[in-house]
Amino acid sequence: MVTSYEATLEELSVHRIGNKIQNEFYSLSAQPLQLEDETLRGFLMQYFLTPFEKENEIYRLMHSSGDLNLNELFHFSSEIFNESTKFHEVSGSITKHLFDISNHPKIKSGELYIARFKDLQLEGEMVDALGIFKSETKEPYLTVSPGQDGFIVSYEENGININKLDKGCLIFNIEKDQGYKVMVIDQTNRTDAAYWKDEFLKLRIRNDNFNKTSNTLNVCKSFITGKIDDDFDISKADKIDLLNKSLKYFKDNDSFNIDEFAEEVIGNPRAIESFKSYTKEYNNEFDAGLEESFDISSAAVKKQARVFKSILKLDKNFHIYIHGNKELIEKGFDEDKSMNFYKVYFSEEQ
Repeated sequence: MVTSYEATLEELSVHRIGNKIQNEFYSLSAQPLQLEDETLRGFLMQYFLTPFEKENEIYRLMHSSGDLNLNELFHFSSEIFNESTKFHEVSGSITKHLFDISNHPKIKSGELYIARFKDLQLEGEMVDALGIFKSETKEPYLTVSPGQDGFIVSYEENGININKLDKGCLIFNIEKDQGYKVMVIDQTNRTDAAYWKDEFLKLRIRNDNFNKTSNTLNVCKSFITGKIDDDFDISKADKIDLLNKSLKYFKDNDSFNIDEFAEEVIGNPRAIESFKSYTKEYNNEFDAGLEESFDISSAAVKKQARVFKSILKLDKNFHIYIHGNKELIEKGFDEDKSMNFYKVYFSEEQ
């Protein structure tokens, strides 16, 4: 998580970038933006930095060859951190680089903001940072002002909502030899937008406790909701029970141990063997950095809990939320109706 109470926006350059596949081009500004209006400066700080206040994932810049200097953003960032007078010149190079890799027809054109910040707080340290932000979504806005006989209503057709940053990243001037610390925002969530993280920035996850916790929970969920069907005949209610037990383990413990987790949550010896085998295969295939023991990150658990669904969906008529004791729900089959049913036990309605 990053905080910006003491931060200052030192310099800002704004350029425009089009989609090369659509025969659009880019346009570079001749000089940095002159920020004399403090209200505007405050709005820009809110627009750029607020989305990062709830982010916990830290990335690194990388290159597939292992040579960091071949990562364009590592090179450009280092230039600016080493000599801030080159800021505007290098911001143009960053814009050209983004234009060159924008090779998907659905990538939207928009403004590219490149900013230099001083004294952002990251993980307890005051750090300078380079920010790169792209606005793609435009919205209409109404403005109301007093007139001679009442009020005048006008509009801005292509305004930018400062509460909705489309894409952004912060590259912090710390741990250069490891690819800097990087935070990223990408609100589009489309496969065609993977260019921001993968092609433009070339990022890898920092393998800290947050990511170890998050990745391990993902593996648990993937195993329970998918892989376990290959070896066992298991009901959806039992799957939900395993999901609930998995999440409870991570909420109740300060550290993860794969043997303890397997015994406490999975229980069945054959299923334990299948789970451990699946974990190794997943780790090898995705280079997930999974470990057999680590300290659990409560922030990662809280984030992952949102996608651990405990809902049993029955046709289009009923949804059953299973939060606790699975023994209080029984599945059966009604011969007369030729339909499945669930019997649910409870003490009182709420």
